[in-house]
Amino acid sequence: MSETALATSATPIHLRRIDLRDAPTAPDGLGIDRGILPRAELDVEAAVETVRPICEDVRHRGTAALVEYAERFDGVRLTRIRVPAEAIERALTELDPAVRAALEESIRRARLVHRDQRRADATVQVVPGGTVTERWVPVDRVGLYVPGGRAVYPSSVVMNVVPAQEAGVGSLALASPPQREHGGLPHPTILAACALLGVSEVYAAGGAQAVAMFAHGTEECRPVSLVTGPGNVYVAAAKRLLRGVVGIDAEAGPTEVAVLADASADARVVAADLISQAEHDVLAAAVLVTPSAELADAVDAELTAQVAVTRHRERVTEALAGRQSGTVLVRDVDHGLAVVNAYAAEHLEILTENPAEVAARVRNAGAVFVGPHAPVSLGDYCAGSNHVLPTGGCACHSSGLSVQSFLRGIHVVDYDRAALAEVARHVVTLAEAEDLPAHGAAVTARFDGAVPTGAGGE
Repeated sequence: MSETALATSATPIHLRRIDLRDAPTAPDGLGIDRGILPRAELDVEAAVETVRPICEDVRHRGTAALVEYAERFDGVRLTRIRVPAEAIERALTELDPAVRAALEESIRRARLVHRDQRRADATVQVVPGGTVTERWVPVDRVGLYVPGGRAVYPSSVVMNVVPAQEAGVGSLALASPPQREHGGLPHPTILAACALLGVSEVYAAGGAQAVAMFAHGTEECRPVSLVTGPGNVYVAAAKRLLRGVVGIDAEAGPTEVAVLADASADARVVAADLISQAEHDVLAAAVLVTPSAELADAVDAELTAQVAVTRHRERVTEALAGRQSGTVLVRDVDHGLAVVNAYAAEHLEILTENPAEVAARVRNAGAVFVGPHAPVSLGDYCAGSNHVLPTGGCACHSSGLSVQSFLRGIHVVDYDRAALAEVARHVVTLAEAEDLPAHGAAVTARFDGAVPTGAGGE
């Protein structure tokens, strides 16, 4: 059967519609009820109770527990968790040259963008003899998680490793689930990406147990200071559970795209972009925001045709039919901006007239893709931007992964005697106001128990 015939006979796809054309408008999105917008249901708190015994088991039994969970969850019997160096080298040797070239270009572009994110130390002279310096110091050791479920994500190796390296992190460890079809090793393309980036410490561990390995350490893996990288609900739950034991980047949920489009948009392109996100997972969110009912109808028709011939059509169809996906009808582009600011999408595409002008008014999004030639898939691989982004509306308060994710700001306070004397009376006054007299005494002890009366004097 030809693609045309298959599309003609396909089950029609109609994205669920939410009509907000009579809803109140607020440019920042605060006047819009976020509860009525499409969003995946993800009960991380319930998953915490599922992963709690797993994380405790890894804490107490280390590698033995990881081996058992690999057999239970991944169907492989491992003798060791750390991937041998020769397996990493072999994966690169056997990598398809075209894939290698694509990964190398992705790495090159990511380095260009992330290298310029590194902040310089800054020293401010507050008063003569008194300075405060902010030093930016990389965390000592990072655990990077790369998922390996329905798809293979060597691009996530790039997106995690490059900013960590550009930040100057001295010790990197990476974990990805063992694959039965690859002898219990992570997928060879993931291993090859590690080789290209010079990452030699790689573990065949997935899910909550990998996060616990990083947090608590095992016989093979030293504990880390920070865990980054996307994963399923159990990875997110383990991050929530172990936050404080170890730092985390975010609790990543299912991927999502919102497309703000007006009547000028190409329905074929809009549908293709919605499908590209829906093929990630059955919980992936694909949301169209538009003032044009005609465009919405045309996109539904294009979805029907394109889904019928896409490789992962069952997965895509389920994602598009879920409550996390839909079309939101708005009065105009300004109203659409209010809606997408309320939604705070992981990925936001602007397919309108004057898209750069509209994009400049977006306040809440993990990443914004401007115009018809900047699809989300470009950002996934080769734009130079990072694709580890906040999901579930967290873009209203959080950022995507960057060099800054791996740095800590440390304030260095350097005052001489005269500079302290000049401000001592204010310190003592505030200490007394807070009923913390010992705070003031820590200052006056430096001046024989008296409060200095002026600059440079006692």
